[in-house]
Amino acid sequence: MTSEESVLPVAIIGAGPVGLAAAAHLALRDMPFVILEASPAVAASFASTAHVKLFSNWKMNIDRGAARLLEASGWTPTDPSEFPTAGEVRSRYLEPLAALLRDRVRFGVRVASVSRQRFDKVKTVGREQAAFVLRLQTPHVEEDILARAVIDASGTWSNPNWLGANGTPAIGEREHAVRIRYGMPDIMGSERARYAGKRVLVVGSGHSAAGNLVALAELTASAPSTTLVWALRSNDLTRAFGGAEKDGLPERGQLGIKLRALTNAGGLEVVTGLHIERVLMRGDKLSVVGSNAGTEQQIDGIDEIIVATGARPDLSIARELRLKLDAWLESTETLAPLIDPNLHSCGSVPPHGHRELAHPEVGFYAVGAKSYGRAPNFLLATGYEQVRSVVAALAGDIAAADNVELSLSETGVCSLDFGEPQSACCEPAALVSQGGCCPAPARPSSRSCCS
Repeated sequence: MTSEESVLPVAIIGAGPVGLAAAAHLALRDMPFVILEASPAVAASFASTAHVKLFSNWKMNIDRGAARLLEASGWTPTDPSEFPTAGEVRSRYLEPLAALLRDRVRFGVRVASVSRQRFDKVKTVGREQAAFVLRLQTPHVEEDILARAVIDASGTWSNPNWLGANGTPAIGEREHAVRIRYGMPDIMGSERARYAGKRVLVVGSGHSAAGNLVALAELTASAPSTTLVWALRSNDLTRAFGGAEKDGLPERGQLGIKLRALTNAGGLEVVTGLHIERVLMRGDKLSVVGSNAGTEQQIDGIDEIIVATGARPDLSIARELRLKLDAWLESTETLAPLIDPNLHSCGSVPPHGHRELAHPEVGFYAVGAKSYGRAPNFLLATGYEQVRSVVAALAGDIAAADNVELSLSETGVCSLDFGEPQSACCEPAALVSQGGCCPAPARPSSRSCCS
């Protein structure tokens, strides 16, 4: 870059935990930056799930660089072994961190696009020396700002996957959106009245779906007329129950134990193998219609639907950038084999940093949950190591950037029989004793490593 462009700030998109951690590392290296946040306050996704208890303890949820900044200001560290709620992480960690960085945080500003100054996507010569241009939108004004690099930490939570099984909205899904919630509503708190005494359909097989079902079961204790239906595309409930007491994250294991007990006790109606295609209104109730093993099946009499089928990245802002994305995960091509849930349903994610996150568009990085594309196995500790490495690379400290270290709990067991003792990984046992997981097949296979 020219001397003028080299003093431009690094633009960080998103004031969530990973974006703020990136800012902390830039501050520690005395590099100029600006944080651009679409919401009016810090960590919007954590605010919307404030009631949710996290699987990981405080130690895994606090970035070391951010902790250094906070402790220098007199912040009192939390007990690293405790398991906080999302709201506690926001109020006790993220809000104090944002307050330290407040002069460089802009709230209520949405990034509409990122491009190169005087370069469209086609033009090459001199491209790497051009500044990035970020088009910003507020309710009242539109403006451009320049940046020397861009760290996109905007996440995926606000862009949930659809109810429809084909990756697109089910017919009628948008039309009946008033009765559909995505993610994890506050069932026992602010949204209790919405679900009490209703017939509620939860769709999904992951931890968010399990959390919703357990909360709804708790609601039935005080509102016994509440009835629950659980629909999932898989025919195998074992994966949804998870690793139970063998899970490397005990809180996550307990959730699976509760869900299995609820299912075994007949506390909910379970529909497996359903691929939803349509949402209809019949009288004052909803019906969902789909395919199950080639036969049409429907669930009737539904008052409310909770869709917990994951999320996906919004790639629209980077349309004018040269990105090299994996064809199905929408992460970088280099990162995809390390996180592909078709292959990595057991075992931890290998350490990775700036090299795995780099695109042909030099200076642009997607980090945090967005870096994983559509893969659901992201943990905050991963994002923190990502941004430490990326910031070191932007500072020219390649040795530090390449020295990536990550220590994660195993993601649980893969055994289909929880009645027998199993290792925390996969057979054969010799592989476990050697510290490995199961041998990964060629990536084009649709089978998981535990199939």
